[in-house]
Amino acid sequence: MFLPVTLQLLEGFWESLKIFGLTLAFALPLGLLISFGSMSRFAPLKWLLRGIIWVIRGTPLMLQLMVIFYGPGLLFGLPAMPRFTATIVAFSINYACYFSEIYRGGIESISKGQYEAGQVLGMTKPQIFFKVVLLQVVKRIMAPMSNEIITLVKDTSLARVISVYEIIWAGESFIKKGMLWPLFYTGAFYLVFSGILTVLFAKAEKKLSYFRS
Repeated sequence: MFLPVTLQLLEGFWESLKIFGLTLAFALPLGLLISFGSMSRFAPLKWLLRGIIWVIRGTPLMLQLMVIFYGPGLLFGLPAMPRFTATIVAFSINYACYFSEIYRGGIESISKGQYEAGQVLGMTKPQIFFKVVLLQVVKRIMAPMSNEIITLVKDTSLARVISVYEIIWAGESFIKKGMLWPLFYTGAFYLVFSGILTVLFAKAEKKLSYFRS
């Protein structure tokens, strides 16, 4: 019975991995754009984005999933988007807002003197950001970013609230067959994947250690 259970859990874990991967693919660049907007000198844009960040960070991801999936139909009579698409949209917006604050903290931690030194050397603002500032920012945000990404691994289980198949759903399905251990077995998948990510982030931090905070 162990092999069939493992195969079914692997199928569910593959769906969880897709949620994880697509969320990062959209949320990481979107978060950077939001962070630039939240630091903008254009006050309406700055406060609009900071208001959105406040709402997203202050409400549960589960609620956001339900609003994005059910909201368009209930509020405007529009057809509901596919459940998996709604999941990716909700997760991407949620994590982009969290990432944006991490980016903002990292960017604002760089002293203005480094920008001024780059300008004295004749560098443009994009050159200063990408050649001088960016790697230092990456080093400084590595720890909080890794925490959020590992949290995302576990948050993928929330997708089941709008009936998206993932590993917890796969494990729970065995309860109807009188078996509880497959549900606990799902924890091994999370632990192994989180462990792999932890090791990778530790190696990345070590490689960036030549930047002194």
